[in-house]
Amino acid sequence: QVQLVESGGGLVQAGGSLRLSCAASGRMSSTAVMAWYRQGPGKQREFVARMLRDGRIEYVDSVKGRFTISRDNAKSTVYLQMNSLKPEDTAVYYCNLYWGTYDYWGQGTQVTVSS
Repeated sequence: QVQLVESGGGLVQAGGSLRLSCAASGRMSSTAVMAWYRQGPGKQREFVARMLRDGRIEYVDSVKGRFTISRDNAKSTVYLQMNSLKPEDTAVYYCNLYWGTYDYWGQGTQVTVSS
């Protein structure tokens, strides 16, 4: 069983920065992909960013140039550095780990950006 623990959310003013962390524990595949999703108020959960094991990175267009995903394989931790935050970035951010038929989610961390 894999557990994901997120941290780093909070309240920040527009233009500010936050760094989210997601630490994974348990047995997982070396091919596991770690990703971030978010769900804003009244919205569906959407993909934000992911980093594949081969280093390829993907972002949703709305965060390109502002958010940076990174991972520390030794610590089984993925990070999301969020800069130039906007009120529309307000959401619960979820960490996701998946490989094959396995799909794990964290409990979510709230990010609120005030205008």
